[in-house]
Amino acid sequence: MITLGTASAEPGETDIGRLEVGETRDGSPVRLPVAVINGADDGETLYMQAVSDGDELNGLGVINRVVPRIDPAELSGAVLVVGIVNYFGFQVAEHRNPIDDRKMNRGYPGDEEGTTSERIAHATFQAAKRADLVLDLHQGSTSRMINETRVRCGTRHRLHGDCLRLAKVFGCGHVLDVKGPDGQLARAGPDEGIPTIDPELGGCVGWDEESIRYGVEGVFNVLRYYGFLDGDVSIEPQTRARGFDQYGSPAGGLVRFEAELGDRVSAGDPLFEVTDTFGELKGRVTADSDGVFWRTRRLPQVAAGEYVCSVGTEVDSY
Repeated sequence: MITLGTASAEPGETDIGRLEVGETRDGSPVRLPVAVINGADDGETLYMQAVSDGDELNGLGVINRVVPRIDPAELSGAVLVVGIVNYFGFQVAEHRNPIDDRKMNRGYPGDEEGTTSERIAHATFQAAKRADLVLDLHQGSTSRMINETRVRCGTRHRLHGDCLRLAKVFGCGHVLDVKGPDGQLARAGPDEGIPTIDPELGGCVGWDEESIRYGVEGVFNVLRYYGFLDGDVSIEPQTRARGFDQYGSPAGGLVRFEAELGDRVSAGDPLFEVTDTFGELKGRVTADSDGVFWRTRRLPQVAAGEYVCSVGTEVDSY
């Protein structure tokens, strides 16, 4: 039998339950939704989680569609799932945990006696450490962003090649191979010897069906390639960026983009212009380096110096 929180499954069974991670302000328990899919045959363990950031829902859309489709009778090994990590942020559709104003994906490996975010990070990391592979499903918050997968351990990490292979198998088409900030699950997992990636499934308000489809296909690619399920996986070359340039607005006004998400841009190419209310040009920004137009703000209005867009740089194919 495999157990996660109150979910317990014998070989060939699936069960759902709750993982207790603390208490709310009125003393009620905080219980995260979890699932255990215990395969009929022995094998490795995959851990998946979503909604580490409370407004990033595409990963939850993936889990919502993937879990019912995995037949434990056909599965070798096990899949452990935490469907909603940032309990408090999810309730109010906010990126950060409003209780301690923490970004959840900066708190790993967590602290069982720390803030609410640190306690949740600790509990979910204990589940992740039971796995052989980890998928931490994200999106670009409410910005507009291409579908991509992030390898965050750094190129010198002993598991870099394993994480890069996992990202290629997941297969979003684009990979950001840049060492992430301390406290990310995709940093903490490899430090424990577990290949871990951070699929960033587009960006939207609510959820986006195209990005969810990328995520569902990615999960089943991983399940098949690593032997959890039968089936072949066609591994396609990925466009990798090993740098990331961010651009702010030179003036306050309204943004008009001159490149589309996913476009290749060259140094000097126009990225966006800023106009006043009546369409008079106030500034134009061009790319500093060759790369891929990766991410943009969603709303057109900007203040001087406010974030507008990002370009993935040092691009190659692998």
